[in-house]
This record gives sequence, C-alpha cells and structure tokens, in this order.
Amino acid sequence: MIENILEWFPEDELLFAEGFDDAVIGIEEASMRIIYSCSKCIDILIERDGMTEEEAMEFFDYNVSTAYVGEKTPIWCIDYL
Repeated sequence: MIENILEWFPEDELLFAEGFDDAVIGIEEASMRIIYSCSKCIDILIERDGMTEEEAMEFFDYNVSTAYVGEKTPIWCIDYL
C-alpha cells in the first residue's frame, strides 16, 4: 500500500508511523494524511512485540494514536468496535 501511495504522490510530504507499514489503509487527499487501521496496528503489536490483546490496545491508545506530530499526524481509523 505504501509503495502505491508514494507512486501516486511522489512530490508530497507524507508522515508514516514507524513500524506500522502493514496497517496503512489509505490517504486522506485534502490534508495528505496517511490513514491507518487501528485493528491492524494492534495485530502488529501482538505479533511483533508479543503483547496480549489488552496490552496492545492499551499501548496503542496511550502511545500511538494520541501522539500529535504536527499537521501531518496520521489518521487512525477505529475499526475494532
């Protein structure tokens, strides 16, 4: 997915969340912000870091999705409800 986005928008400044490449689900063109699947991010934390689902959700909620890194801060799509 990232390769496709970079191919379509080679000149744009994009901000990716390190370690969550497989969780990218798209881009919001008006703001040029990358969109991530929260459930895929949690799955990555479980598989990559050996966290339980509860640990991964807590870590993601407190350390990833709430981080503000400027106007290009990624969009987190809540898809695990």
